[in-house]
Amino acid sequence: MRSPVGREQHRAGEARLRESWATLPPGAPVRLDKRTSNLFRGRARSGPGLDVSGLTGVVEVDGDVAEVQGMCTYEDLVEVTLAHGRIPLVVPQLRTITLGGAVSGLGIEATSFRSGLPHESVLEMDVLTGAGEVVTTKPGDDLFDAFPNSYGSLGYATRLRIDLEQVPAHVALRHVRFGDADSLAEAVGRIVEDRSWAGERVDGLDGVAFSPDELYLTLARWSDEPGPTSDYTRQRVFYRSLQQRSSDLLTMHDYLWRWDTDWFWCSRAFGAQHPLVRRVWPRRLRRSDVYWRLVALDRRLGVSERLDQRAGRPQGERVVQDVEVPVDRLAEFLDWFDREVGMRPVWLCPLRLRRVPGAGAVSDRPWPGYPLAAGTTYVNVGFWGVVNVGPDAPASPRNRAIEAQVTALGGHKSLYSEAFYSRDDFDRLYGGANLARVKAVHDPDDRLTSLYDKVVGRR
Repeated sequence: MRSPVGREQHRAGEARLRESWATLPPGAPVRLDKRTSNLFRGRARSGPGLDVSGLTGVVEVDGDVAEVQGMCTYEDLVEVTLAHGRIPLVVPQLRTITLGGAVSGLGIEATSFRSGLPHESVLEMDVLTGAGEVVTTKPGDDLFDAFPNSYGSLGYATRLRIDLEQVPAHVALRHVRFGDADSLAEAVGRIVEDRSWAGERVDGLDGVAFSPDELYLTLARWSDEPGPTSDYTRQRVFYRSLQQRSSDLLTMHDYLWRWDTDWFWCSRAFGAQHPLVRRVWPRRLRRSDVYWRLVALDRRLGVSERLDQRAGRPQGERVVQDVEVPVDRLAEFLDWFDREVGMRPVWLCPLRLRRVPGAGAVSDRPWPGYPLAAGTTYVNVGFWGVVNVGPDAPASPRNRAIEAQVTALGGHKSLYSEAFYSRDDFDRLYGGANLARVKAVHDPDDRLTSLYDKVVGRR
């Protein structure tokens, strides 16, 4: 069982970070020395990285607030907070996502329909800026408000104070099937407004679209009710359970990591869902970071590409994206996606900017780097795989078409993967002018790579 590291150890970790900064040659670009990543785009590797090895824990938990180091993974964070009967308001799906990464790069999960995105529950944070200074910043400060979706272009969070919520031991699930996207979208709108469905409270909400006429919403309710719980780290696979049963009961821990064990459904590409392979694949190695390393190895060796060539399949284009579209345009997007991309299943996760109690009916405030509209319900659509498109694959035609369609529907695209926007479109969609203004203040010597160069210009 992990324990909080305490303030003295945090100060030592921050000192180690400053020392590594001091060793960088003047004018050298700045990056982190991290062993894991959840990015699906190229990263520049130039020179040594900053030592963040001392910033990977929880500093303390005090009631409904936690103080956490920036490189602490959600896996380690949840282990500490669950011992106090609490979790962060939003826990992204994958274990090795760090708190600082989720705040600077956005994160989403089934509680996002009521709690928004991870940065909306941050009360205060310390940021190592491009000037080499650690700055404490709070909501309303230019640096704080521009930090979400900045992906390290404004600096790196070293310490964050975040809200927590109390939770019971179990999560009761209902899997509700819909015959078309319109009826599912209508149900999402009602649940987001009422926080309930068929008379039962809804604490978590996400779903899967297997085909145009087979879509599911999973309605989660925090629960203390006793009973046998399912364990999807063994032979059964979680996403298949949506089709096989109408209700379920998980421990809170297993619910939080239900998608990580098989990387949603992507583990099937490695054979990990085949009954015989699953019996010999160690449970401790059924996790997203292991699959991610296998993907990285495949990309480096070109194994899948050679197999496609031998099988006579057209050249493949990697389509790994998460997009947000307004709920009333969801059916339109899925219809277009089936015609133009043709990838199923896809993940569906409703999202709305957080409403702060006591601040009025709608107190959602837009964030300049990812300007979702206040009071609007969006649905995150996640799709991850390869589409065999032929000789045009290197030009990424499907990814470019997705960007254009999402923009046309009033949506947004996350930037953890490949992007192809022009500079003008990128700045318009992601608050480029505001980001440049804040960066000029906190990174006057331009030591940190700009957001555009990170996600588009240096592919």
